[in-house]
Amino acid sequence: MRRLVSMARTAKQMMCAALVLVSFVACRPQPRVIVSTRDGTERIFRVEIADTPAKRELGLQFRQRLDDDQGMLFLFPDERPLSFWMKDTPLSLDIVFIGSKRIIVGIVQQAVPFSTQPLSVPVPSQFVLEVKGGVTLEKGMASGDSVRFEGIDLNGVRE
Repeated sequence: MRRLVSMARTAKQMMCAALVLVSFVACRPQPRVIVSTRDGTERIFRVEIADTPAKRELGLQFRQRLDDDQGMLFLFPDERPLSFWMKDTPLSLDIVFIGSKRIIVGIVQQAVPFSTQPLSVPVPSQFVLEVKGGVTLEKGMASGDSVRFEGIDLNGVRE
């Protein structure tokens, strides 16, 4: 009988711990990138984070769909010349290059799907936001716009 009571107590403790863990994960903010355009409008994107070499290499390859408010944010440990390509990416993308001071330094618009041509801008950047092709023009985003991150940990970004 004591063993049954002990097992029930252990099961109850494990369920409480699981609920706490689920609550913690559910309360974490969705990573977001907010672009403030020159006219003062804020453009908000829910993003996936690519902060390791493996995640950056995979990027948005093989994706069949991307909503207008979705994207992927590539994080690098420091500012440098960056180049991207569209290999195995069936969607047209806008590639937004962002400097270390969180200012857009250049945009490659409507990158051609599946292309292996290197795509870059002539200014170093530390972050790159990929969004659905045509969205940056539609939302009035341009070089010089400021950017802020929410729910994004910049510590531990790996080379």
